[in-house]
Amino acid sequence: MKKLNIYFPHILLVVYIIHFSLLAINPYDRAVWWAENIPVMIPVLVLVLTFQNFRFSNLSYGLIAFFFMYHTIGGHYTFERTPFDFFNALLSHLPWDFLFPDGRNNFDRVGHFLVGILAYPLAELFLRKRWVSNIPTAIFLGIIALGFWGALYEVIEMYYAISEGGESGAAFLGSQGDVWDAQKDMFLDILGAVSVFVLFGFTLKNMVSKVANK
Repeated sequence: MKKLNIYFPHILLVVYIIHFSLLAINPYDRAVWWAENIPVMIPVLVLVLTFQNFRFSNLSYGLIAFFFMYHTIGGHYTFERTPFDFFNALLSHLPWDFLFPDGRNNFDRVGHFLVGILAYPLAELFLRKRWVSNIPTAIFLGIIALGFWGALYEVIEMYYAISEGGESGAAFLGSQGDVWDAQKDMFLDILGAVSVFVLFGFTLKNMVSKVANK
C-alpha cells in the first residue's frame, strides 16, 4: 500500500498517456482535437516538470487525471458527438431540465461540472505554498480562480469559433443551439468547484497541520 501511495502519480501518468495515445488515433476532427487537447497537454507537461519540486496529494492527482481523461474523450469525438446516451437518459430524470435538457448531448455539461473539481488542487497549492493561512480563504480563492478560468475558456471558445468558422468552429464551441450555453457552462464550473469542497474539503485540514509543522 505504501508503494502504491508513492507511485500513484506515476501510475496515473502512464494510464493517461495510454488513454491519450489511443484517442489521438483518427479523431472526428483533427483541428478540434488539437484545440481541445492543447489546454490539457500544457498543464500535464507542467505537472511532470515540477513534480520534483512540488508534489500534490494523491487526491489532487486523481481528480486532475479523471478530468483530463474525460476531456480527452471529448477531444476525440467532439463534445457534441461523444457517445453518452445512457448518461443522457439518467440526466433527463433529474429536475434540472434547464441544465441537462432531454434530447441534448450533455457530455459537455457534465464536463464543465467536472472542471470544478480542479478547484481542489488549486486550494491545496495555495495552502501548501503558504499563499494563504486558512482553509476558508483557500477554498474561496480556489473557487474564484476556477471560475475565472471557466469564463476565460468561454472567451477562447468564442474566438476559435469565429476565427475557424465552419463545422470545426461550431464543434469546438459546442453550444448545440442553446443561446445560454456559456452562462450554463460557467454555472456548472462553479457548482462543480463547490461540490468538490463539500465532498473533500475536510481533507485540507491535514495539509494545514503538515504545513504548520514544517
